[in-house]
Amino acid sequence: MDFLTCWPGARTSTAQSRSLDRRRNLPTMRAIMPHQEPTEIKPVVPQDGWHVLHLFYNLNQSAWSQLGDDEQIAAGKNLKRIVEYIRKQKDTQLLCFSMIGPKSDIGFMLLTPDLQDADKFAKQLALALGPDVLVPAYSYLSMTELSEYTTTEADFKKELVEKENLTEGTEAFEARLTEWRARMAKYNHDRLYPNMPDWQVFCFYNMSKRRNVEQNWYASDFETRRKLMGGHAKTGRAWHGKIRQLITGSTGLDEAEWGVTLFAHNTYDVKGIVYEMRFDEVSAVYAEFGDFYIGLQLPLGEVLHRVLS
Repeated sequence: MDFLTCWPGARTSTAQSRSLDRRRNLPTMRAIMPHQEPTEIKPVVPQDGWHVLHLFYNLNQSAWSQLGDDEQIAAGKNLKRIVEYIRKQKDTQLLCFSMIGPKSDIGFMLLTPDLQDADKFAKQLALALGPDVLVPAYSYLSMTELSEYTTTEADFKKELVEKENLTEGTEAFEARLTEWRARMAKYNHDRLYPNMPDWQVFCFYNMSKRRNVEQNWYASDFETRRKLMGGHAKTGRAWHGKIRQLITGSTGLDEAEWGVTLFAHNTYDVKGIVYEMRFDEVSAVYAEFGDFYIGLQLPLGEVLHRVLS
């Protein structure tokens, strides 16, 4: 049975149900705002990359139960319309999750260039099921970004000479360099403008690098940090095909320095990669982790069925 047309567990009588608009019982914006000339809203778009907003909500069962059958159906359809509208916007992706455990009931991951749009979309989602129905549990703002520790062209040329015994300017050297440039161009594009997978298992957590005495990541010189990050990345590449990872930057935007989003086909691989990478010096000595949020990426109708039934 389609959850967006019939709500399991809803009240059997709708005789006393009220519309969502009447339930809000709020004055119109025209009544509470003085007359203003239209103001141009300027986009807030980064030089490179997109804004990324993770949104997690708990369902207020009391507020939801006060809605009648027709109101609940209308609320579900309203959320569906909003999700479909957001997904149609240029360079915008919106993923929906049924979250595991009581930390959160429903989750969204929004990627979009303009922070103005991210703000509008987030507020629309929060109110889509009616006032007080979705209660914010946690949110995180970050941006897609390139890693400062990736191999430079100068470094790769040096490797070709020293490790592969190729001479600069030769056909073999130029072929390897051309191949590397194409690979790095795709890698950098995918970091800044990722196409998020439809894999079922979703994991999000934030992390920062320590600044403790004798454990200050930023007190180490750049080459030391780059070497450590190279080993860390090598461990991660061993999980290719099992884990899709997106690292987004949040310095100055939220409580930590990065947001880490993992997608997998099962929880075994999420647990495995996080466990294994914690033995790298980058994590074992220098990393601080936030809470972990685990969810299942599902069609919106199924998410609503699980959350609202």
